[in-house]
Order: sequence, then structure tokens, then C-alpha cells
Amino acid sequence: MGTTIEPIPLDEEPSALGFDEDRLLRIGRHLDRYVEDGRLPGWSVIVARHGQILYRGRGGWRDVENQLAVQDDTIYRIYSMTKPITSTAALMLVEEGRIDLLDPVAEYLPAFASPMVYRGGPPTSPVLVPATEPIRIWHLLTHTAGLTYGFHFVHPVDAMYRHAGFTFGTPPHLDLEACCDRWAGLPLVFEPGSSWCYSVASDVLGRVVEVVEGRPLDTVLAQRILGPLNMADTGFCVAADRADDVAALYTPEPGASRVRRLDPAPAVPTATPTYLSGGGGLFSSIDDYHRFLRVVVGGGESDGTRLLSPRTVTLMAANHLPGGADLEQFGQRLYAETPFDGVGFGLGFSVLVDPVKAKTLGSPGELAWGGAASTAFWVDPATGVSAVFMTQLVPSSTLPVRSELRTLVYQALVG
Repeated sequence: MGTTIEPIPLDEEPSALGFDEDRLLRIGRHLDRYVEDGRLPGWSVIVARHGQILYRGRGGWRDVENQLAVQDDTIYRIYSMTKPITSTAALMLVEEGRIDLLDPVAEYLPAFASPMVYRGGPPTSPVLVPATEPIRIWHLLTHTAGLTYGFHFVHPVDAMYRHAGFTFGTPPHLDLEACCDRWAGLPLVFEPGSSWCYSVASDVLGRVVEVVEGRPLDTVLAQRILGPLNMADTGFCVAADRADDVAALYTPEPGASRVRRLDPAPAVPTATPTYLSGGGGLFSSIDDYHRFLRVVVGGGESDGTRLLSPRTVTLMAANHLPGGADLEQFGQRLYAETPFDGVGFGLGFSVLVDPVKAKTLGSPGELAWGGAASTAFWVDPATGVSAVFMTQLVPSSTLPVRSELRTLVYQALVG
């Protein structure tokens, strides 16, 4: 079993930021029960208000078999929590006038000049028609481009992605440019802008960033976001002397209410990988991701470092689905790192539209996302509350930790 370590140094006492300290302790007790009964390997949580940390907790193991405890500097595969960082890089380019949200993606990636849309038939002989609308930058940011993921196993185009080598990863030895070229040759699930489908869109966006900057994505992110924010533990690879600090991946044991180590597990890269996934390739620590969220909370600025203007952050946080629709109304009913009811989508984040419909204690306008290994975050502009949760349990649908954590945080907010 793990031991929750409380307290860890805070920026402010909880009561000074409107939280009941005794109620906050429910977070650790609840998560430790998952550790004790074997359903969660380990966990780490930061809760903040207006960027000031008021609760830190951790428990369990980064390596269950070797009894290595979760530490403050444990490194995690954050998977799709990479997407908001890539989106931020793209919006920095928008602010500089180097790209525009309405630009066709083909202006930067010519392979996307003539997209075809699936209209029927089996994956081996589909009926395709030319798209009437180009894929635009804002379509990539909102997952409305018509792209998909092979792991959805829902649409015939998903099968075409898998046949091309894109199931839960990418074909070996292909870089981001080559993958984008292959995706451009596959049909779209729908006309760009006409629906929502969780997809490789953020990876394509990362390639746009590379082309505009004239540098690899890892270099762009390091020099423009990670370095300025002192996110020293975040990157597409892990320093060799930190490899042992990376938490192991776990998955539910078939037929048992406990986890087992994922085998085979993806290797921890200690050198820059060939494929730089702007949609899911980063490793990070909980403190690093909190530093990134402080930019969102702070209207684009944190500790004197400004990445975006307040107006751009406001635009990111707006629901960009037509007519103010939620994902249940507008999206493809398939896997995503968010519920669909009462939730819309902004420029790189989900956006809570209707807390009653979503059955959550969150506020309208709350931004959120998560990763495949059950990591998650949210930012609530209405209250200034933000939270980051780290663990390594796949798939992210295994436990209802994300919704439970929201309840545990907000029930402690009393002022």
C-alpha cells in the first residue's frame, strides 16, 4: 500500500484561498483506497487557486513491483495532455501573424490540398467524394477536421488508418512529416467543420508549427514554452539519469479488481524519438504541468513570462462548436478524454457548457483534458481553481477518478 504524504509545502494555506483544509484531506483518503485495494498504482494531485498551490498530495507507487514510491518529481507519460501545449504553440504563431485560424492547412502542408470524404462502402473499396471545404487551422485545434484515430474501431475510415499502420501508435521509422503525408492520403470521416471526432489533428497541427517555425517540434516547444516556464522535466524524451524516475504503466488485470504492469510497455526514450507527436508524445511532472496551467489561469502569463494575450486565452476557452452545441449533439459518439453531455470544445481544450447536463460541480467555461494513462487537468476561470492529477493507468476509462476528483475538490471550496 502507499502512504499519502501531507502536507507538502504550499504557496498559501487553503483557508486563505477559500478552501476547507479538512475537506481537502478527503482527496488523499479516497485515492489511497484505490491504491490499497490494488486498482490504482499511485497518484499525485495539485490543486491551486489563482495559480497558488493550496493542496498537494501523493500516494502509492511509481513502480509497484519494486516498491518505489511516487515522489514530487516523478515523471509521467502525459499522452494527450500534450495537445493543449501544442495548441498553445500554434496560437502563439497566430498572434504573431504567421498563421491565421481560417488558413487552409494545405498552405503549409500541400499534401492536404485535395481531401476526399468517405461516403460509403467497405474500407477496402470505399466510396469517396472531394471535400467541399478545405481543412483549416481552426479545424485542427477543435478536432473538426474530419481526421480520426485508428483505435476508435467505429468507422470504416478507422480501419483504413489501422491498415496504414496507425492503431495505437505510428509505423516505426516514420517522422511527423511522413505520417502527415500518409494521413493526407486517407479519406476524411466527414466534411471539415461539420462534426467533431477525436483525432490525429493535434499531430498535424504540430507539423504546421514545425513548417512555420522551420524547426523540429521539440525544439520549438523547448525554446518557446517549456524553457521559459522552467518546465525542465517536460519533453519528448527523458534524460538518462532520470529514466528511473518515470512511473511504470499499469492496466487492469483481466478478471480481477487490481492492476498489473503493462507488458510489453513502451520504452522510455532517452534520446529524441523519430516521431514527435504533438498529440501525445510528451513526458512531464506534476509541477511542470501546473506551471503550464498557471499560464491559462493567468490570462496567458505566469511569473512575468507571457506566452499569449488575455484575449487569445479567452478565445481558446470559448466553445467553438456551431450554435453552442455540446459534443453529444455535434460529435461522433466514440472514445475521447471527456464526457460528451454538456461539454463543448475550444481551441485545444474541452469546455464545460452546462454543468447540470454534465452532472458536475464545475463552472461553465471550465477547460479540461486528460491523457490515455488516466492523467487529467482542469482550469475553472469562474473560480480561479485549477487541478492536475497524475497516475499511469491505461485505459483512462478504467476508473471514474476524474469526475470523483472534481467533486472532492469542489466540495472543499467554501469561499
